[in-house]
This record gives sequence, C-alpha cells and structure tokens, in this order.
Amino acid sequence: MAKKEKKIDLAKIKPEEKIKYEIAGELGLLDRVLENGWKSLTAKETGKIGGLITKRKKELNNIAKN
Repeated sequence: MAKKEKKIDLAKIKPEEKIKYEIAGELGLLDRVLENGWKSLTAKETGKIGGLITKRKKELNNIAKN
C-alpha cells in the first residue's frame, strides 16, 4: 500500500527549503508539486531545480562575502 502524501503548506516550510519552492514556481512547476508532490517531477525537472538552487546559493554567498 502506498504511503499517503501530505499536502504542502507553503506558510510552514523551513527557510532553507523556501528557495526550492521559489525556483519550482519560476519554472512553472509549483502547482504540480503542490498537487502531486515532488515525486511527480521528472529527473530532468528535479535536476534543473537542483542546479538552480546551487547557482543561487553560490550567488548569495558571493554577495555576503563582498
């Protein structure tokens, strides 16, 4: 029997996860994630999100250092 997915409450996500949801929204994937969970995305889509998270974190670290 499959485990029931919890509905995602954007108001209660951790600050470190907020960037993941922001990027999913920018890519037009947030509605699908909220409806069906992260498992509904393809490997290509999750890879794109992961790459953009890494890029954004590096940019934020560079800004903080300057």
